[in-house]
Amino acid sequence: MAIVDMAAGKSRVRLTNPWHFLATGFGSGMFPWMPGTAGSLAAIPVWCLLIQAPWQVYSLLVMFAICMGVFFCHQTAADMGVHDHGCIVWDEFVGMWITLMALPVNEWQWVAAGFVLFRILDIWKPWPIRWFDRNVQGGMGIMIDDVVAGILSAGIIYLVGHHWPLF
Repeated sequence: MAIVDMAAGKSRVRLTNPWHFLATGFGSGMFPWMPGTAGSLAAIPVWCLLIQAPWQVYSLLVMFAICMGVFFCHQTAADMGVHDHGCIVWDEFVGMWITLMALPVNEWQWVAAGFVLFRILDIWKPWPIRWFDRNVQGGMGIMIDDVVAGILSAGIIYLVGHHWPLF
């Protein structure tokens, strides 16, 4: 499924296709520079809606977003002919939502800290994130490294926020 020409793969994205639209984070992944960062930023307004729900509903919605993301990210990657193309950013959305679940308070400083921490882990890909990124394929492979980065980010935010409050 991998092709060398990433631009050709991106040209196959059709935002009128609901799977492509969701996989690209409502089109935010089409941003020409740092699409993963653009997708992570675009996840924050949606998170502002998610936090209005009880935490149980939020958690169920995140789990549903993971399951659906496996399907439509796989479908979009297949349509593009490129596994985990940079414009597929639904995984960043989910990773951010997981990270932001652990905030001690919903204040912009903590949101910014969660964003920066998640982006660092998502870009750097320390173990075990790198292992998942390299060893799991398909839609699950697209999603899992960002889910793990979100879980690790959430754990760090939780520890810092509840045991060493900075803000």
